Amino acid sequence: MISTTRTRRPRLETVQRRFDRWREKRPHIRAPLPPRLWKAVVALVSEHGLYGTARALHLDYGTLKRHVGAIDRDERERMTSSFVELPPPADHAYVIEVEGAHTTVRLRLNGITLTDLAELTRMVVGPAA
Repeated sequence: MISTTRTRRPRLETVQRRFDRWREKRPHIRAPLPPRLWKAVVALVSEHGLYGTARALHLDYGTLKRHVGAIDRDERERMTSSFVELPPPADHAYVIEVEGAHTTVRLRLNGITLTDLAELTRMVVGPAA
Protein backbone atom coordinates (compact mmCIF):
# COMPACT_ATOMS: atom_id res chain seq x y z
CA MET A 1 0.00 0.00 0.00
CA ILE A 2 1.38 3.39 -1.00
CA SER A 3 0.89 6.17 1.48
CA THR A 4 0.62 9.71 0.26
CA THR A 5 0.87 12.84 2.30
CA ARG A 6 -1.25 15.80 1.44
CA THR A 7 -0.92 19.32 2.66
CA ARG A 8 -4.19 20.24 4.28
CA ARG A 9 -5.44 23.74 3.79
CA PRO A 10 -6.90 25.39 6.84
CA ARG A 11 -10.61 26.05 6.75
CA LEU A 12 -11.91 29.57 7.17
CA GLU A 13 -13.87 28.67 10.30
CA THR A 14 -10.81 27.09 11.92
CA VAL A 15 -8.65 30.12 11.23
CA GLN A 16 -11.44 32.41 12.49
CA ARG A 17 -11.49 30.53 15.81
CA ARG A 18 -7.69 30.72 16.07
CA PHE A 19 -7.91 34.42 15.30
CA ASP A 20 -10.56 34.99 17.98
CA ARG A 21 -8.46 33.14 20.59
CA TRP A 22 -5.39 35.17 19.64
CA ARG A 23 -7.32 38.45 19.84
CA GLU A 24 -8.57 37.55 23.32
CA LYS A 25 -5.11 36.59 24.61
CA ARG A 26 -2.83 39.12 22.86
CA PRO A 27 -0.80 41.28 25.23
CA HIS A 28 -1.92 44.59 23.67
CA ILE A 29 -4.15 45.76 20.83
CA ARG A 30 -1.25 46.43 18.43
CA ALA A 31 0.47 43.08 19.02
CA PRO A 32 1.70 41.54 15.73
CA LEU A 33 0.15 38.35 14.44
CA PRO A 34 2.25 35.23 15.03
CA PRO A 35 3.92 33.92 11.84
CA ARG A 36 1.99 30.61 11.99
CA LEU A 37 -1.29 32.51 12.02
CA TRP A 38 -0.19 34.67 9.09
CA LYS A 39 0.72 31.52 7.18
CA ALA A 40 -2.76 30.09 7.78
CA VAL A 41 -4.38 33.37 6.71
CA VAL A 42 -2.33 33.56 3.51
CA ALA A 43 -3.30 29.95 2.69
CA LEU A 44 -6.96 30.99 2.74
CA VAL A 45 -6.43 33.63 0.06
CA SER A 46 -6.16 31.08 -2.77
CA GLU A 47 -9.63 29.79 -1.94
CA HIS A 48 -11.47 32.89 -0.69
CA GLY A 49 -9.56 35.71 -2.37
CA LEU A 50 -7.92 38.71 -0.74
CA TYR A 51 -11.10 40.65 -0.12
CA GLY A 52 -13.10 37.67 1.17
CA THR A 53 -10.35 36.60 3.55
CA ALA A 54 -9.70 40.13 4.83
CA ARG A 55 -13.40 40.74 5.38
CA ALA A 56 -14.09 37.42 7.11
CA LEU A 57 -11.14 37.83 9.50
CA HIS A 58 -11.51 41.61 9.95
CA LEU A 59 -8.02 42.25 8.59
CA ASP A 60 -6.68 45.25 6.72
CA TYR A 61 -6.80 44.42 2.99
CA GLY A 62 -3.49 46.20 2.22
CA THR A 63 -1.63 44.41 5.02
CA LEU A 64 -2.92 41.03 3.85
CA LYS A 65 -1.96 41.86 0.27
CA ARG A 66 1.60 42.71 1.38
CA HIS A 67 1.89 39.38 3.23
CA VAL A 68 0.62 37.45 0.21
CA GLY A 69 3.10 39.35 -2.00
CA ALA A 70 5.95 38.52 0.39
CA ILE A 71 5.08 34.82 0.22
CA ASP A 72 4.94 34.99 -3.59
CA ARG A 73 8.38 36.67 -3.71
CA ASP A 74 9.86 34.03 -1.40
CA GLU A 75 8.49 31.24 -3.61
CA ARG A 76 9.81 32.90 -6.77
CA GLU A 77 13.26 33.24 -5.19
CA ARG A 78 13.29 29.53 -4.35
CA MET A 79 12.37 28.55 -7.89
CA THR A 80 15.36 27.97 -10.12
CA SER A 81 15.52 28.39 -13.84
CA SER A 82 16.55 25.48 -15.96
CA PHE A 83 17.60 25.04 -19.55
CA VAL A 84 14.89 23.79 -21.85
CA GLU A 85 15.97 22.15 -25.07
CA LEU A 86 13.51 22.49 -27.90
CA PRO A 87 13.20 19.55 -30.26
CA PRO A 88 13.05 20.66 -33.87
CA PRO A 89 9.48 20.82 -35.13
CA ALA A 90 8.57 18.67 -38.12
CA ASP A 91 8.00 21.66 -40.40
CA HIS A 92 11.01 23.63 -39.03
CA ALA A 93 8.77 26.46 -37.87
CA TYR A 94 8.89 27.90 -34.37
CA VAL A 95 6.22 30.04 -32.78
CA ILE A 96 7.46 32.27 -29.98
CA GLU A 97 5.00 34.14 -27.78
CA VAL A 98 6.00 36.96 -25.48
CA GLU A 99 3.28 38.07 -23.08
CA GLY A 100 3.32 41.59 -21.72
CA ALA A 101 1.03 43.43 -19.35
CA HIS A 102 -1.40 44.50 -22.07
CA THR A 103 -0.53 42.50 -25.17
CA THR A 104 0.98 39.33 -26.56
CA VAL A 105 3.52 39.32 -29.38
CA ARG A 106 3.63 36.17 -31.49
CA LEU A 107 6.51 35.43 -33.88
CA ARG A 108 6.35 32.59 -36.38
CA LEU A 109 9.81 31.68 -37.60
CA ASN A 110 9.88 29.38 -40.63
CA GLY A 111 12.95 27.44 -41.68
CA ILE A 112 15.09 28.56 -38.76
CA THR A 113 17.58 26.29 -36.99
CA LEU A 114 18.21 26.17 -33.26
CA THR A 115 21.56 27.88 -33.81
CA ASP A 116 19.83 30.74 -35.64
CA LEU A 117 17.21 30.89 -32.89
CA ALA A 118 19.93 31.14 -30.23
CA GLU A 119 21.66 33.91 -32.20
CA LEU A 120 18.37 35.81 -32.57
CA THR A 121 17.83 35.50 -28.81
CA ARG A 122 21.31 36.89 -28.13
CA MET A 123 20.64 39.82 -30.44
CA VAL A 124 17.32 40.64 -28.75
CA VAL A 125 18.13 39.91 -25.11
CA GLY A 126 21.87 40.46 -25.07
CA PRO A 127 24.98 38.28 -24.84
CA ALA A 128 24.15 37.06 -21.32
CA ALA A 129 21.20 35.00 -22.64
